[in-house]
Amino acid sequence: MTKTNISMNNQTILITGCAGFIGANLATYLLDKCQNSTIIGVDNLNNYYDKELKEYRLELIKNKERVSLSKYLFIKLDISDKEGIQNLFEEYHPSIIINLAAQAGVRYSIKNPDAYISSNILGFYNILECCRHSYDGGQPGVKHLVYASSSSVYGGNTKVPFSEDDLVDHPVSLYAATKKSNELLAHSYSKLYNIPCTGLRFFTVYGPAGRPDMAYFSFTEKLRTCQKINIFNNGNCKRDFTYINDIVEGVMRVVQGAPNRFTGSDNLPVPPYAIYNIGNSNPENLMDFVHILSEELKKTKILPDKFNIEDYIELVPMQPGDVPVTYADTSNLEHDYGFKPTTDLRTGLREFAEWYKKYYNI
Repeated sequence: MTKTNISMNNQTILITGCAGFIGANLATYLLDKCQNSTIIGVDNLNNYYDKELKEYRLELIKNKERVSLSKYLFIKLDISDKEGIQNLFEEYHPSIIINLAAQAGVRYSIKNPDAYISSNILGFYNILECCRHSYDGGQPGVKHLVYASSSSVYGGNTKVPFSEDDLVDHPVSLYAATKKSNELLAHSYSKLYNIPCTGLRFFTVYGPAGRPDMAYFSFTEKLRTCQKINIFNNGNCKRDFTYINDIVEGVMRVVQGAPNRFTGSDNLPVPPYAIYNIGNSNPENLMDFVHILSEELKKTKILPDKFNIEDYIELVPMQPGDVPVTYADTSNLEHDYGFKPTTDLRTGLREFAEWYKKYYNI
């Protein structure tokens, strides 16, 4: 697919969900690399998980801003607040939108569906509407909307690795359904209003200062206090773990190459729209993952040297909303942007363990 090159300098860049795991890392990266740009971070700072961790990430962004050649502005705002988002667009006229704000978590969606409809559907609709109206009155408007989708959209697909061309019409969780809905909404807005849109299907993102509800983080918390950890599907699960630095690099490559606008034979816009997987293309068995995690936790003295992980593993059946395997085919990302994640699981978990020890002062 042909792309329009976009410089990250002299831009107004909006990152929603900037206090989140990916959002905060992306904001610090932009402040490090961009010149004369304004980075606007938006987050509602909800209590889905520890707000102190979100505040910690925001402080890291502020520290980076102090030595940056660009400036940073944080606005506490929920993207489901239509008037608030409209006012932001009218005041700052962002040229690049990176929408990462969403209610995350597969299992949480089973008991708390309202949060997903509000943030993932209504919130994303508000972003799309503001992108649409950014061109009103002949304004240059939004150059590229990049938004977070998820590997969850592949549902129970058994063909691996998962390709962007695969059918994704059978989600097994509400979270996955909302992410698939985002892709459909973006496609229709791209077609109707000629908005360059790219969706990114992230595969099990992990690393320092990550989400406490993710397995590597929650397992660490439990093992430290000698609690057993549940390994679902009786240990027969595989995950394509993708290190945060690889995710950020992938997002940045994509942001700088927007799908080209052009007119079809019907004299109407051909949707400037694309979808890419960002994953490590190397699914790891959860049992192997747990052993590597415990080894790195022992190396950093978070767990004692004699700690026997086998004593704390409990094999349990699959939970609703879960899938047995995730596995990214990243050939399209490699072809169009020359990028493929490369961080191996042990290296990534070592970085997490070292951060965890420092953060919790162990």
